[in-house]
Amino acid sequence: MTIHKSFMTVLALVFALASASLSAQETYTLRLAETWGPNSPILGEATRHMASMAEKMSGGRLQFRIDSSNKHKAPFGIFDMVKAGQYDMGHTASYYYKGSIPNAMYFTTVPFGMIAPEQYAWFYYGGGMELMEKVYRPHGLLSFPGGNTGNQMGGWFREEIKSVEDLQGLKMRTPGFAGEVMSEVGVAVTNIPPGELYSSLERGTIDALEWVGPALDFQMGFHQIAKYYYSGWQEPGAEVQFLINQKTWDKLPAELQEILRVSMRTAAYDMYIQSMHESGVAWDRMKEDYPDVTHKTFPPEVIEALRDATEKLLAEEAEKDELAREIITSQRDYLKQVRQWTNISDKAYLNSVSGE
Repeated sequence: MTIHKSFMTVLALVFALASASLSAQETYTLRLAETWGPNSPILGEATRHMASMAEKMSGGRLQFRIDSSNKHKAPFGIFDMVKAGQYDMGHTASYYYKGSIPNAMYFTTVPFGMIAPEQYAWFYYGGGMELMEKVYRPHGLLSFPGGNTGNQMGGWFREEIKSVEDLQGLKMRTPGFAGEVMSEVGVAVTNIPPGELYSSLERGTIDALEWVGPALDFQMGFHQIAKYYYSGWQEPGAEVQFLINQKTWDKLPAELQEILRVSMRTAAYDMYIQSMHESGVAWDRMKEDYPDVTHKTFPPEVIEALRDATEKLLAEEAEKDELAREIITSQRDYLKQVRQWTNISDKAYLNSVSGE
């Protein structure tokens, strides 16, 4: 009897060790839906860079199936599909879902807000990640910074904008909180999926549009239709996101969670520096090949009207929602602190060498 018990104990131990070994080698295939079309430069490359890193670091235990918008047919439905478990992950932008979760839009960008380095500092050291978790966890989701385009351009316009009156009734594609600000000053705002932007501008469905910057705008061909290219105010640091279904995350062993976390953070950083590089290359080429494209900045009275509208709308959001107030206050307080350093470092440097 004793021998039998000992044998059973050893057998149980063997099975336990075998089970642990199999668990350690278990693979996980994560389905990811992205807002972007197939082979989309920079934005689409970020997802593939993340997947490649995670697969290599995990020794193949993490695998990914990435579906672009042509496959799932819902470029602005990523939030809903990941929440429902149709996909494990998504790559999109928070402000596309302000209709479903209004407080999500602050995590992409806020007009007249933080530039990309300031925004990343807020996310990882200023409480931004914790606030983002407050917004997404009730929906069974986790959100992580997914890449920054840097300061985005203010858009392509068929006609020059000389005053606030020129904005009245203008049909323009611009998403997120900036769209609400534009509406406040009289613009007829619409949000159009990336794949339909060129045709909408070409057919006159819209008079102007804001996409990203030279890195992505040039290959879209907007400069062939609209010749006025304005510097931005609306997206000083536009962060996209990786969304993860909470149940999917919880199923992953701790070491694979960490590998995925590091892969997302690294891919986000790489997207930011790639965007900087490609915008420089594209703008140089655009000036050379399309000299009729005119760079402009909005007149001071237009900027003042947009800033006033931004402050009014932020105050209204803070008044009616406690969590919105917490996020807006956190961003505003952090910007007030960190911008002092930006002003005497990067801004002072650029001002001092502006003649070069």
